[in-house]
Amino acid sequence: MRLAIVGATGLVGQEVLKVMEERHVEFSDLYLVASSKSVGQTLLFKDKKYTIKSIEEVCDLAPDVAIFSAGGSTSLEWAPKFAEKGCVVIDNSSAWRMDPGKKLI
Repeated sequence: MRLAIVGATGLVGQEVLKVMEERHVEFSDLYLVASSKSVGQTLLFKDKKYTIKSIEEVCDLAPDVAIFSAGGSTSLEWAPKFAEKGCVVIDNSSAWRMDPGKKLI
């Protein structure tokens, strides 16, 4: 599974990574996405350094799954673009909560 974490450097994104490590979530590729000011920086996860990428770059990579924890405006703009590429999107923002066409998990 090619997995993207959008908002990886934020509080919720960091918690997602912590839980992934605790639960031994397996993936073939991990794409960490953050704001433009963080792009190019590295983040350590499971003893490996990952370079923070832009959301545009990761969308073009068409991950299998993307977990969004970057706020409603980011989700409203980018989640549909990821979904159009066949990506399963899990959104943690309030953007889609009242949309009857979206499943809540």
